[in-house]
Parts: sequence; structure tokens; C-alpha cells
Amino acid sequence: MKWRKWLENWDMTSLKINASFLEMEWKPQDEDKAAAWELYIELLTRITTQPLDPEHGDEKTALDSVYSLFLITRQVLKNNTRNCTEFTKIAIVVLNQVIRPFTAKWHRLCLQDIFKKPEKCVEFRKELETLQTTLRKYTKMLADMAGVEDLTILEET
Repeated sequence: MKWRKWLENWDMTSLKINASFLEMEWKPQDEDKAAAWELYIELLTRITTQPLDPEHGDEKTALDSVYSLFLITRQVLKNNTRNCTEFTKIAIVVLNQVIRPFTAKWHRLCLQDIFKKPEKCVEFRKELETLQTTLRKYTKMLADMAGVEDLTILEET
């Protein structure tokens, strides 16, 4: 299977990826599967994919959880050697194109105590929901790469 087709399967074609790369074969190795499993579990158990009840939770804590994906992904990459290249290709793109714009915007605003304003908290939560939609797709992709059953929608909301 080509990378283009694999991304199409998960409705992730909006990622900006070099056209020649998209025509390469998608062949995850054991190291890719191990790395995908590690990050899959992290995403599945965080606010990155789980609903944030409007009556509960804290915007700053949610932002910190999303931001922690940078550190976690870097550690997963280090733990799984240079042979997890298929995982690395998608992980780097998602960090840079999906997660970084969100965290960059909200981190700066957070430093300005923006979460003291209720209307900004509502805006944050709406943007978090949009991010969560994309990260749920990513989580499903990781389950596929890891060769495990996807549990993203295991629980009723």
C-alpha cells in the first residue's frame, strides 16, 4: 500500500506531505508497531481524544496534556530505535502540523492569563474539540499501525 492510500483510509489527506513521499510504500516494521502502540495508549488515555465535560476540567491542564505529546513522542522515538521510520514519518508531521499550531496559540494566550476570561475558555474548548477530532483519527491510524483493535470509541459519551 502507498502512503497516500493509507492516509486516505484515515481521512488525513489534509496533512501537507511531499508528493513523492506519498507514493512510497507504507511498510511498518516491528519497531514502528511498538512505537505506534506506545503513543496510541498515551493518546487514548488523555484529553487529546477524550471529551472534556463543560462543567468540569481545567483549560490549563488540558493544554499541558496536549503539549506533553511533544515530550512523549520524542521519548517513544528514542525508545524504539532508528528503525521505526514509518511511525516517525507520521508522528513528526502530526506534531508539527496538527499539535504545534494549537499549542503555540494557546500557550502564548495562557501566559497572558487568558483563561480567566470565560469567553476565551469557551473558545479554547471549541478548538480543543476540533483538535480532538483530528487526533482521534491519528489514534485510529496508530492502532492500525500497531496491529491492534482500535478502542477509540469503546466508551459511550
